[in-house]
Formats: sequence, structure tokens, C-alpha cells
Amino acid sequence: MSILVLNGPNLNLLGTREPGIYGSTTLAEIEAMCRALGAELGHDIAFVQSNHEGALVDALHAARTVHDGVIINAGAYTHTSVALRDAISATGLKAIELHLSNTHARESFRHVSLIAPVCVGVIQGFGPDSYLLALRAMAGILARAST
Repeated sequence: MSILVLNGPNLNLLGTREPGIYGSTTLAEIEAMCRALGAELGHDIAFVQSNHEGALVDALHAARTVHDGVIINAGAYTHTSVALRDAISATGLKAIELHLSNTHARESFRHVSLIAPVCVGVIQGFGPDSYLLALRAMAGILARAST
């Protein structure tokens, strides 16, 4: 089984971007943690990060013939992108939305997710562990779907 971890705008700056909100762990460190857990769970893990909405949509389209599930941290596009919502829906892939911070404890404009309704679940507020929690959840979803 293969899982795509898709990261949106500004996540390439993790480790230096607002560490009080997002922590000091870099995206490369999160990817290493995910690869290790993926190996433990028996899943291939692939990563894409882009600051461009269209590139994220393209990655979702490409994922449907390569991956079994998607974990997406769409960043600010979570709250604005009908295109990402439609792409998730169109692929038919199981998707989990995730965020490092608890978006409900932040500005009110971050309280609404356009992509959550087309995802099987949302994990947020656990810092880098959000990725590990999402991987474990996706592994369970995929295991149940294959039986």
C-alpha cells in the first residue's frame, strides 16, 4: 500500500516559520519520521510539497493511479480552495486532513475547512505527531478497506 503525504503553502518553512505555533521540527524531519513509521506499518510513503494550488491539484490527480490514500496538510488552502476540495472528491481516494496547530484555537477564518467534508477525518493540534497519528489512521482505514 502507498500513501501520499501532500503539504501545501509555507510548510517548506517549518522549523523557522512561527515556531510558537508550528514548532521547531522541519518538514524534512517530519518526512523522516513518516518514512520510519511507514516502514513499520508496511506502507510506502511519498511526499509532495508545493506553495502552488494547481501543483497540489495535479499531485492529487496523479495520486489516483499510484497511491491508496492521501494525507493532506493544505495549509491556508484548507480555508479557501474549492479546487482542492473538488480534486480530493474526484480522485475517489481516502483522504485525511491534518494540521500541526489546532485551527479552532486560532483566528476565526481558520475555523472553516472546505476540504474536511470530502475527507474521512481530520487530525489537528498535535504538532508533528499529527502526521504520525494520520499515518496510523490511514493504515487502519486501508487495512479495513482491503478485507
